[in-house]
Amino acid sequence: MMKKLKITETSLRDGHQSLIATRLTTSEILPILDKIDKVGYYSLEVWGGATFDACIRFLNEDPWERLRAIRKKVKNTKLQMLIRGQNLLGYKHYADDVVEAFVKKSLENGIDIIRAFDALNDYRNLETTIKSVKKYKGHCQGCIAYTTSEIHTINYFVGKVLELEKLGVDSICIKDMAGILMPEVGYELIKEIKKVSKLPLELHSHCTGGIAQILYMKAIEAGVDIIDTAISPFSQGTSQPPTEVFVELLKGTSRDTKLNMELLGEVADYFKPIKEKYRKEGILNPKVMDVEPKTLVYQVPGGMLSNLMSQLEQQKALDRYEDVLKEIPKVRKDLGYPPLVTPLSQMVGTQAVLNVLLGERYKVVPKEIKDYVRGYYGSTPAPIDKIVQKKIIGDEEVITCRPADLIEPSMKQFKKEIGKLAKSEEDVLMYALFPENARKFLEERDKPAVEEYEINLFI
Repeated sequence: MMKKLKITETSLRDGHQSLIATRLTTSEILPILDKIDKVGYYSLEVWGGATFDACIRFLNEDPWERLRAIRKKVKNTKLQMLIRGQNLLGYKHYADDVVEAFVKKSLENGIDIIRAFDALNDYRNLETTIKSVKKYKGHCQGCIAYTTSEIHTINYFVGKVLELEKLGVDSICIKDMAGILMPEVGYELIKEIKKVSKLPLELHSHCTGGIAQILYMKAIEAGVDIIDTAISPFSQGTSQPPTEVFVELLKGTSRDTKLNMELLGEVADYFKPIKEKYRKEGILNPKVMDVEPKTLVYQVPGGMLSNLMSQLEQQKALDRYEDVLKEIPKVRKDLGYPPLVTPLSQMVGTQAVLNVLLGERYKVVPKEIKDYVRGYYGSTPAPIDKIVQKKIIGDEEVITCRPADLIEPSMKQFKKEIGKLAKSEEDVLMYALFPENARKFLEERDKPAVEEYEINLFI
């Protein structure tokens, strides 16, 4: 018999990251947490992804303080975060001591579940994360980053689940970041995973392509244990399906979520005017609410679509948008079919734009793509096209070791660099991940407050 369906609420991380560029402030989050905590969710995704960067870059907030404040309010529900394995929350690989320190501090400051993925599904890049989460008594959820290609078969992904299980994860997430997992394929994939693994299985998708709700229903039918949804004001578009819909749909069935619908209504009512505020300010771009079926053809995540449009607008070349979309699958094939998820989505998209606008493929290649071809991001799902490889890096040798093996321990160096501005190891980690913005944030934080009467003297 199937158990009740569990739900992870994403509005406090991926929901607002997807729709309003991660702009929810801590003061907007805290007042509703008491009610959210009583809904009956399995977990709340509240941290990680772009939230850390956005706090210090745009909101002038300490992300660690946000986490501690949320933890203080949430007594009954697990708190969850997303990290990019060896990339943590940044866009490059960090040394193992940095990864371990970050995991340790995340758990100490209130996180219960760390969801970890690698953009290439190269799980050597998750080894340190998984070991660290287990060492410090957290729950580690390992991801399969879903994509499609001639090699990304159901058997391929089932094999990846078995790899994660051997590494000691506590649960599995199918991370469909582009919203391209077809419902029937999802049903079959979940059934096959369930045959080989008893670990709890969670599904994460996005509504960009218009099929996520159908996918979720097929996944529930197939026996998925947990789904990711967002409270209605921060759902759909490039976000997740709405929480309330699935609570109502499953009421009275064997998969009844038992979530408190009355409280969900109050939570939704709380967020509606906040969403409207961001709409009026122009931060909620109407385009992110559109269904984009081209996602299903070109396998491009919603956030990547808007980024491509922005790049082309800057170059006054929006008329080449379709050409770029058609180039993306070609670049993916050339580069060994990397899944289009951060940071590879940005890298592949930029290369496609350059190929189209310059009129010659790989005439200009960004450093990140060169490092990818050199093996510094990990092992590619399929071999890179040999002609393209030679054009990009010539006869340079490609590394085959785990990329982080080449990075020396770094925490002492980061601590030395940031010096007295860092009052804690959390501050050092902030600097390690985002040096420029963290330094600016820490300098501003340490400036003495100027009393009002002192200011008045100069008026």
